[in-house]
Amino acid sequence: MPILRLALPTPLRQLFDYLPLENSTEAQIQALQAGIRFRVPLGSREVVGYLVSVEGESGHNPTKIRRVLEQLDTTSLLTAPILALCQWAQSYYRHPPGEVYAAAFPNRLRQGKPPPQVPPNHWRLTGRGKGLPEGALKRSPKQALTLTLLQENALVSRETLANHGVSSAVLRALKEKGLAEPAEAPVSSSAAIRMPALPANKEQTAALAEITPTFGHFACHLVDGVTGSGKTEVYLQLIAECMARSEQALVLIPEIGLTPQTLRRFSDRFEARIEVFHSGLSDTERYQAWEAARTGRAHIIIGTRSAVFTPLEKLGLIVVDEEHDAAFKQQDGFRYSARDVAIKRAQLEQCPVILGSATPSLESLRNAAQGRYSHQRLTHRAGNSSLPAISTADIRGEALQGGLGERLIRACEGALARGEQVLLFLNRRGYAPSLICHDCGWIAQCRACDARLTVHRRQRQLRCHHCGASQTLVQQCPECRGAQLLTNGLGTEQTEETLNKRFPGVTIHRVDSDSVQGRATMGALVEEINRGEPCILLGTQMLTKGHHFPRVSLIGVIDADALLFSADFRGEERMAQLLTQVAGRAGREDTLGEVLLQTHYPDHPAVQAMVSQSYAEQAQAIMTRRAETGMPPFGQLLVLRVDSDRLADGEAFLHQLRRRVSSQAPTEAVFIGPLPAALSRRAGKFRSQLLVSAPSRKAIQQCAQQLVTTAEHLRATRGLKWSIDIDPLEVL
Repeated sequence: MPILRLALPTPLRQLFDYLPLENSTEAQIQALQAGIRFRVPLGSREVVGYLVSVEGESGHNPTKIRRVLEQLDTTSLLTAPILALCQWAQSYYRHPPGEVYAAAFPNRLRQGKPPPQVPPNHWRLTGRGKGLPEGALKRSPKQALTLTLLQENALVSRETLANHGVSSAVLRALKEKGLAEPAEAPVSSSAAIRMPALPANKEQTAALAEITPTFGHFACHLVDGVTGSGKTEVYLQLIAECMARSEQALVLIPEIGLTPQTLRRFSDRFEARIEVFHSGLSDTERYQAWEAARTGRAHIIIGTRSAVFTPLEKLGLIVVDEEHDAAFKQQDGFRYSARDVAIKRAQLEQCPVILGSATPSLESLRNAAQGRYSHQRLTHRAGNSSLPAISTADIRGEALQGGLGERLIRACEGALARGEQVLLFLNRRGYAPSLICHDCGWIAQCRACDARLTVHRRQRQLRCHHCGASQTLVQQCPECRGAQLLTNGLGTEQTEETLNKRFPGVTIHRVDSDSVQGRATMGALVEEINRGEPCILLGTQMLTKGHHFPRVSLIGVIDADALLFSADFRGEERMAQLLTQVAGRAGREDTLGEVLLQTHYPDHPAVQAMVSQSYAEQAQAIMTRRAETGMPPFGQLLVLRVDSDRLADGEAFLHQLRRRVSSQAPTEAVFIGPLPAALSRRAGKFRSQLLVSAPSRKAIQQCAQQLVTTAEHLRATRGLKWSIDIDPLEVL
């Protein structure tokens, strides 16, 4: 009896057996391919499952095996390397296979829906639109901008228009006036160079000479270049080589905010079909991009973390930009590292993978030092620009204005007077981190988390930045009914308020996840900033990742101390990376750069290292300390986490799990815990964890297998859920 073995979207780490469709012939069953989707019964509901294999028999009672309801595909929509990648990821990360396979499909196909009727993805001018004079429609700026874009290009994609701030309403208005119309772009199997490559300097030339011969087989290259050293130019020239071989390139970026800037640079260089993948796309847009990638019609795919599972017909190159960035690690559900999955995928696809960063992760530096990766260094900035000078501003005892000390204020005044731009970094959004009653000491706490509520004054709200809960900003203390409510601490909204008062007439751009929403907002903002008018940029980490601001001459880190004291073993590495990336936004092109770190601890070794050492020197010192403790990259980690209604239930579950597994585990494995998480209660659940460290990947995988197998058979109290995280970025 032939058995269809399927992966189903359930939390169970197993495959499920089903009978083929009734009246299926032997030939039809033999023709089934792994990856084909079926609609199947599961309990009282119907779900979409993915075929893993066809077996000759089942280990279950044949009378209890149910039959599939519907075959949704005639052939597999996934390539052989993607199927192998899903099998590897499910095994390595110890995650339920159905959720892993689902990661390779767009949402519509995961739901079993038919492919959508996709409207044309481009726009063009009508004959009437082409006849309009230059400067027409100037009373409607967005329509005028759209008209200019369509006059400059015969066809413009919806994505490009959206990145210029053009909405569907604007396009509809032009269509109703008979000036523009949707159009289908001609399908082309070839791509062309629109703009010639920039002259490569000596270091770029050496990197290209090392990487180019590896096309056609697997190789991992770490492109370790200081900020502004021309890493993107290296990527572009390698992608040109990839397209000359009639192959596709996959480019992974850490944040959706980088998409418009990256897309613009790639569109300027190549006459090619470029598709993007990120969370801002609708289901229809995502399906359209996925299908273009899968069928080979898209030449370049640019995407955030989840794009690593997108099937491509003829993948020739993978680029992971800002490879060190924590955004590449999925922190919930299927906890994979897109960087590590990309490396495995390149091995399966037999193509080179490029890991690029100005601040490479210690794991990548260690692999390069051991010869697993080739290491290309770009130590000088491209062109005539130089790295900025870094100094500290001692703010002990100083009266601060919105977090700004007098020296930083004077530096801002000087840069603006010279017609330059200023970037101020503060990694806390909102107005203030807490609200306190001056009369009785009450503090606004989240009801569902062990965390304080953040004041968002403009929206008149108190918000939890951990679970997302919000409530109206109170006017009196709920404990004593006092009216003296004080904000404590500093956030970007408060500093923005101070800057508007201190620098009247100067444009202030606040850039955080509250002020920058929607895929077009960041692109429009970057475009405005790069016009070069004097302004102040105030923002969080969103400003630090790969953005190119040629007129920024001054960087001010408002609260460097917030990065100094971390209980996590990666804290020192993250501080060095973040401050180096922030500093790298200054002094690009022909503008001299200066970086000021405001601190109460100017003599702290980490602060002194930022001032006097390169990132490479700081990383080497951190590596030496990690080697002494056996922590990554000199050892391996896993964390098994539990969320429960009562703290005692979670800890009891983990104690029982540790007792059963530790006696069978490799002798070199070290079990730590159970321990409460740093945020011990989140979204109404108590959080506990068990940490395991081992010197080798083999040992940690053996522990992972034993933990998962044992946990699946342990009795758990109602409401208790557990998860495992291999290679965690956070262990507290």
